[in-house]
Amino acid sequence: MITIRKSDDRGHADHGWLNTYHTFSFANYYDPSHMGYRSLRVLNDDRVAAGRGFGSHGHRDMEILTYVLEGSLTHRDSMGQRQTFGANTIQSMSAGTGVVHSEFNSSATEPVHFLQIWIEPRVMDVEPSYQQVTFDAKEKSGRFRLLAGPEADPKEPAVVIHQDALIHVATLNPSEKLERSVDPQRHAYVQVARGSITLNGQVLNEGDSAAVSGEPVLSFTGNGPDGSEFLVFDLA
Repeated sequence: MITIRKSDDRGHADHGWLNTYHTFSFANYYDPSHMGYRSLRVLNDDRVAAGRGFGSHGHRDMEILTYVLEGSLTHRDSMGQRQTFGANTIQSMSAGTGVVHSEFNSSATEPVHFLQIWIEPRVMDVEPSYQQVTFDAKEKSGRFRLLAGPEADPKEPAVVIHQDALIHVATLNPSEKLERSVDPQRHAYVQVARGSITLNGQVLNEGDSAAVSGEPVLSFTGNGPDGSEFLVFDLA
């Protein structure tokens, strides 16, 4: 079964400096029928104006991941990290027992567009930690590039999270095809970051997502003149 959530059905807030869409309930957007999917709790599509950002604020017991699509972000936290990163980088922070951080658009002239992802951990009160992995754009072209998982993979460096969840990203040119099998005991969630794809015969446009259960194979085709980029969550 594939349940599609259209981009325009998401929660939305435009604060001037921040234009944000919430796939699941977040901040002032609350929908009891969209509180997350499996361990995936937050999936926000954020655009932040030049020089603006999120001031210092705290988290605990959450795996927080950021994936930049355009522009760059500067991250600071109470663990002493100060990092600036852009596209083709996955950044994660295991909040654990508690951490304070801030995220700002590092450009004084250009906006930044990114996805913020929260995964509920399977263990609580871990020591907070920070990870960041950058890869070549070619590694996600026409294939699934691992971004995050529960174990380190020396063949394909990715951030390690405290949950039985895998996150992959892929880009497809128009009419290019890609398949991925899904274990019958697991579930998947697909988020279109840019462009348009066809998933098992159903069209998903930019910002659309799909919850997947009981589908042994996921077949993707790139649509549109500029290709597409999408994330696939493999969830217990």
